[in-house]
Amino acid sequence: MKRIKIEQVKSKIGRPERQKRTLQALGLRGIRQVVEHDATPQILGMVRKVSHLVKYEEI
Repeated sequence: MKRIKIEQVKSKIGRPERQKRTLQALGLRGIRQVVEHDATPQILGMVRKVSHLVKYEEI
């Protein structure tokens, strides 16, 4: 299965609670933190919802 690398590039301060919880569910706790996940439809959907706060690439 394909993997995806996700890096948080913007702060979650001042964002709606739903976006904060999405970042937390992805395992991101701070700016410049990087996590890797399998590229499942659920993960890709979460990344799309917070795409303005993260940078991602397939690995």
